[in-house]
Amino acid sequence: MACRRSAVRSRLAPPTYAAKAASVGKPTYDPRRLPGVARRAKTGDNALMKYVYILESIDFPTETYIGLTDDLRKRLAAHNAGQAKHTSKYKPWRFVTYLAFSDEQTAVDFERYLKSSSGRAFAKKRLR
Repeated sequence: MACRRSAVRSRLAPPTYAAKAASVGKPTYDPRRLPGVARRAKTGDNALMKYVYILESIDFPTETYIGLTDDLRKRLAAHNAGQAKHTSKYKPWRFVTYLAFSDEQTAVDFERYLKSSSGRAFAKKRLR
């Protein structure tokens, strides 16, 4: 039995970025935006990176805390000084890991994910 090709054709247009790059002769990537290079977002005058972090209590290793901040050093000092209500009874704290985001909404969404049951399992397996 011979195989026949389907008569159904896709009506989707080819990606526009590929056509533009081919017509201009430039690469499809922007060499100024290479991965691993920390850059400030161009959304505002002093747009900062947002950090999602995981803390672990030094005295109570089973206690962890997940948070979001603009300044990691300042926030860790606030946790260790007892200025944060939820972390004051388990101080001192240390960083387990932190991730930088240039987009605030992405950072908020990722923090919310890490605080879910699936996110806690992900963090326990992949981020520690």
